[in-house]
Amino acid sequence: MASAATLLKDVFGFDDFRPGQEPIVQAVTAGENTLAIMPTGGGKSLCFQLPALMREGVTVVISPLIALMRDQVRALQAAGVSAGALTSGNTPEETDAVWDALERGELKLLYIAPERLAAGSSMGMLRRIGVSMIAVDEAHCVSQWGHDFRPDYLRIGELRRALDVPLAAFTATADAETQAEIVQKLFDGVPPRAFLRGFDRPNIHLAFAAKNGPRAQILSFAAARKGQSGIVYCGTRAKTETLAQGLREAGHAAIHYHGGMDADDRRIAERRFQQEDGLIVVATVAFGMGIDKPDIRWVAHADLPKSIEAYYQEIGRAGRDGAPAETLTLFGPEDIKLRRSQIDEGLAPSERRMADHARLNALLGLAEALECRRKTLLGYFGETEVTCDHCDLCQTPADVFDGTTAVRKALSAMLRTDEWFGAGHLIDILLGNETDKVRQRGHTSLPTFGVGTEYTRRQWQAVFRQMMGHDLVRPDADRHGALRMTDAALPILRDEAKINLRRDTIKSAVRRPAVKAMVSEEDAPLLSALKAKRRGLAEAAKVPAYVIFPDRTLIDMAEKRPMNLDQMAQIGGVGAKKLHSFGDAFLEVINGEAAALHPLRRKLAGRAAGTVYDRLLEVQADLARGHDGTDKPLSCSASQLAKVAQMRPDDDAALERLLGDRKAERFGPAFLDVLRDAG
Repeated sequence: MASAATLLKDVFGFDDFRPGQEPIVQAVTAGENTLAIMPTGGGKSLCFQLPALMREGVTVVISPLIALMRDQVRALQAAGVSAGALTSGNTPEETDAVWDALERGELKLLYIAPERLAAGSSMGMLRRIGVSMIAVDEAHCVSQWGHDFRPDYLRIGELRRALDVPLAAFTATADAETQAEIVQKLFDGVPPRAFLRGFDRPNIHLAFAAKNGPRAQILSFAAARKGQSGIVYCGTRAKTETLAQGLREAGHAAIHYHGGMDADDRRIAERRFQQEDGLIVVATVAFGMGIDKPDIRWVAHADLPKSIEAYYQEIGRAGRDGAPAETLTLFGPEDIKLRRSQIDEGLAPSERRMADHARLNALLGLAEALECRRKTLLGYFGETEVTCDHCDLCQTPADVFDGTTAVRKALSAMLRTDEWFGAGHLIDILLGNETDKVRQRGHTSLPTFGVGTEYTRRQWQAVFRQMMGHDLVRPDADRHGALRMTDAALPILRDEAKINLRRDTIKSAVRRPAVKAMVSEEDAPLLSALKAKRRGLAEAAKVPAYVIFPDRTLIDMAEKRPMNLDQMAQIGGVGAKKLHSFGDAFLEVINGEAAALHPLRRKLAGRAAGTVYDRLLEVQADLARGHDGTDKPLSCSASQLAKVAQMRPDDDAALERLLGDRKAERFGPAFLDVLRDAG
């Protein structure tokens, strides 16, 4: 069999390996379980494709996107390698060709999607064709804490055990936590041979900017790079279409791409981007993972990405040929609110949501960085030896000031309110705003009340965002967004450490126009939690979310925060049936526990009889052992109390007919007093 160097030259056309490739190829060829973490553009695919040609049998490649598989198969076939993919995007002829090659024993690489592992027939097929190795691309998708989790990746470890073959896993985006999860899920916790090639892409210029007319900012960025291939990532499908239209009107060749498009239209967009020079694709994150176009010269984000991992993977589409490439990421407070609400409205457990908030904090730290962005970015992935001079902050340092006093005031307000409130309420305290909520909780008497009038509300919001970016505070998923201090905040609170803040972020906060929100900033996390509960109930019942409750009802709940079923019954849109079906579930979200009520009392919720029932219950408790407390215990049943509350007897005889003589004798006079007071 030909040597690795010969195959490298004859099949792939390279004279030499890229840095770090050769030892990985040697380990994978030798059949060692391998985990390789390499920067995007570092040549991951060759590290399993070349060993596949040097080993007997078929190498199964598990990859998350059809576009990526089809692209790699086409490239391999063009190089004379027998490779194929079994995907839902195949034509019948393509599928037949794959099966024919397998039957003849000629196929060397078989690409399949992880979802195919769920089919019972797949295991038998893979056993039969003589699989000798499994290669897993984008291995970070196995991480349930990551940004690209694919549930079917969890089946890969089982597949490795069943086939008893070596496994090679590759990814470009994995922090320490994700790496540990890859080892646990794919290798049963037994550490594989690991290669960490570093995350740095020195040819990519990094830049962030606060949103200030984002459409114009993107058009200006593209205009300076006219004729170059680029990608613009947007947060919504609608924005991809309008921004692509704007780019075309400005004279660019531009198309849009998103998951809601017809499959044929998506394929046409992918093919055009691969084949046309200077084309811009305006896309959601559904685009790009499978694109191996080497000469993408720039990537712009019109909206803040979901996490540092997502950001790094998305900008990694640029400059895969090693030539200079540029990036621009726009961000604003509405982006951050959106990302927070997406986390809070998810159905993940609270510890997952807390971790996601911490990841978003890390991305804010990159956006609000005070010095070299590359140092901040690579530091997140554990790299500390960083040289740059190729980011916006190295070239134009940020204007910073000593923000220790402002941060200490904010932390003090949190501490004195037991870390039970979000930024909105804390800012009211700092500004000295006597809102109903501030007065009701007695916060006008706090030493921090009114000590922050040097800043406006929007400027304080910018301070809190920078505090999150420095990971001094995090939203608590169990307290509906209440801010909790991290250990990093304590030295600043104790005046043992100082902190700088960006002046430009604070200044620009004055100019941002107000955006009308569904609820106040303080109530937004609770509204998100209520939506998450609604979504879970709707999915279980297989009905649209609005059938459970419409948005207006959830907004009312978030603003009024009912404490019990009686108060819940006063919320607009909560009728008797829905109160019975869903009342406890939503009260538990609001208050942390469901209302413990007898079923008969529950039926009276929201009605005057309910209040009467509660008062009768109190009176009964006082008289359970008689007026002097020495009699034998006696009580009415819930049914009897409910009848008294509803029927409202007005004399001793009527009460005796409902309760019987003994109970009427003990409780009658007191019960009649309650009924008369109730009118």
